[in-house]
Amino acid sequence: MHRKKLLWHLFPFFLLVTLVTLVAVTWYSARSWRLFFLEQTAADLETRARLVETRIGGRPALENGPRVDKLCKDLGKITATRLTVILPSGKVLGDTEEDPARMDNHGDRPEFKEAITGRVGVSTRFSFTLANRRMYVAIPIKDQDSIIGVVRASLATTAIDQALRAYYLKIVLGGLVIALVVAALSFLISRRLSNPLENLKRGALRFAQGDLSRKLPIPPTDELASLAEVLNDMASKLEERIDALIRQGQMQEAVLSSMIEGVIAIDAEQRLIALNRAGARLLGVEPESALNQNIQEVVKDSQLRGFINHTLSTKDPLEEEVAINDGRSVLQAHGTSLRDAAGTGIGVLIVLHDVTHLRRLEHLRRDFVANVSHELKTPITSIKGFVETLLAGALQEPENAGNFLRIIARQADRLNEIINDILSLSRIEQDAERGQIFLTTQKIKGVLAAAIEVCEPKAKTRGITVHLQCPEDLRARINAPLLEQALVNLVDNAIKYSEENREVRVEAERSGPEVIIRVRDQGSGIKPEHFPRLFERFYRVDPGRSRQFGGTGLGLAIVKHITQAHGGKVTVASTPGKGSIFSLHLLPD
Repeated sequence: MHRKKLLWHLFPFFLLVTLVTLVAVTWYSARSWRLFFLEQTAADLETRARLVETRIGGRPALENGPRVDKLCKDLGKITATRLTVILPSGKVLGDTEEDPARMDNHGDRPEFKEAITGRVGVSTRFSFTLANRRMYVAIPIKDQDSIIGVVRASLATTAIDQALRAYYLKIVLGGLVIALVVAALSFLISRRLSNPLENLKRGALRFAQGDLSRKLPIPPTDELASLAEVLNDMASKLEERIDALIRQGQMQEAVLSSMIEGVIAIDAEQRLIALNRAGARLLGVEPESALNQNIQEVVKDSQLRGFINHTLSTKDPLEEEVAINDGRSVLQAHGTSLRDAAGTGIGVLIVLHDVTHLRRLEHLRRDFVANVSHELKTPITSIKGFVETLLAGALQEPENAGNFLRIIARQADRLNEIINDILSLSRIEQDAERGQIFLTTQKIKGVLAAAIEVCEPKAKTRGITVHLQCPEDLRARINAPLLEQALVNLVDNAIKYSEENREVRVEAERSGPEVIIRVRDQGSGIKPEHFPRLFERFYRVDPGRSRQFGGTGLGLAIVKHITQAHGGKVTVASTPGKGSIFSLHLLPD
C-alpha cells in the first residue's frame, strides 16, 4: 500500500483548517455585511418615508389624491425612491412610478399589513408592477392616534446586490490572497515539522540496514531531541550486542569447524538449520546448499535417517553406532533434543563421530591377536608334542631323540623369530610416535651392500645372484640400521620366493623429489587382489608356502613402518609368473 510522507499529512490538514476557517469567516462577514447593509437601507427608506409623511400633513391632505400623487412623483425623482401612499382600505392614493388608478389594491402586501397595525413594515419581495425584486419599508400615517394611511418607500435590490457583489468580490480576492499566504506558511511549517522526522527516519533506516556507527542529528525541539537521543542510545547498545553476537557466532563457527565430529542441528519441522564441515563431509553434501532443506532429502543413508527419525520422535538422549556407505564407514551417533530458554523443544542435535578408523584398528587388533596366537601356538604345540614324546620313552632311542630335539630347536628358533619380529615392529612404532627415530643425510650404497651381504649365504645355497646398482654419491635422509633391516627383509623375501639359479636386483636412483630403492625378483609374482593387504601383519599370499620357507608374516609390515618412519612410502608392482618389484620411496638429502 502506498504511504504518504508526513509532510503531505500535515500540509493538507493545515491548509484545510485554514480554508475552512477562511470560508467560515468570509461567509459570516458577507452575511453580517448583507444584514448590515439591508438594515441600513431599511433605515434609509424609513427616513424617506417619514419625510413624505411630514410633507403630506394630516387627514385633509389625503382627500386630495392628485396632490398626493404629484408629491410622490416629485419626491421619488429627487430621492430616486419609489414612494407610495396607501389608504387604510389598501387603495393606492399616489405612486412615484405608476398611475394609482391602474394599480391593484395593496391591502394584501405584507409591509402594508405590518404598518397598518402601527409598526414599521419591512419586506423584500418581487414586484409584479415593476417586474423586479425590491425592498419595501412602510410606516403608518397617524392623525390623533388614528392611522389614516400608509407611506411606503422602496428600492430595487439590484443596487443592493451590485454593492454586495462588489464587496463579495473584494472578500473573495482577499481570501484567495490570504489562502495562498497561509498555504505557503502551512507548507513551510509542515516542512519544518517533518524535516527532523525525515532525518530520524533516514537514520532509523541506516540502523535497520546495519549502519549503527553514524548517529542521528539532535533536532531543536525537545520531544524530537529526546526521541533522537533514545534512538542513538538504542543504536549504541544494539551495536554492542550485535558485535558480541558476531564474536560469539564466529567463535561457535570456529569451534564447530575445528571439530572432527559432525554436528547436525534439525528444527521441529525437520529442516536442517546447522551443519559443520565435518558433518557435511560425513553426509557427502555442501553445507550452503543443504541448509534449510528437509533432512530426509539431505541424508541419503537409510540407517542414519532412521536414527535421526528415532531421535525426533523421542525426548530421551540416544546413542548408537551407525554404518553408512554400504558399511564402509562406521559412525558413533549421539542424538538429543534442542530446547529454547523456556524449555520448549525446538528440534534435535545430532553429533556424529567417525569411528571407522577405531573399528578398523579394533579389527586389526583382533586379527593380530588371533594371528599371533595362531603363529605362537604352532611351534609351541610342536615343541610340546615332541617333548611329551621324549618323556614318554623316546629318550631311550638315541636316533629318534636326536631328530626330535632338532625339531624342537627349529621350532624354538621360529618362536624366537616371531617374538623378535613382534618386538621389533612394536619398537619401531613406539619410536616413530615419540619422534625417537633420528635421520641423517648420508650415502646409501653402503647400507644396501650391507643388507645384501647379510642375505648372501642364503642366496648362494639357492644359486641366486644378487646384483646391486647404485650411484656412489647417492644420498638420502635415513636411519642406517632400520633401512638395512627393511632391505634385508625385502631381499630375503626375494631370495625365498625366487626359483633357483635366478637373480635378484637391488637398484637405487634419484627420481625427482625422492630417492627410490627397488628390489626386483624373478619369482612367482603376486596377484593384484592381494596388494591392499600385502603389508598387514601376518598376512600371507600363500600361507602354506610361507611357512615352508619359515616366514613369520611380519617382514613386509616391518618394511612399511620403517619406510613411514623415514617419511616415505613402500609400493609394489607385480606380474604373476614373472616376478615382483618392491620400491622404497625416501626423502633426498
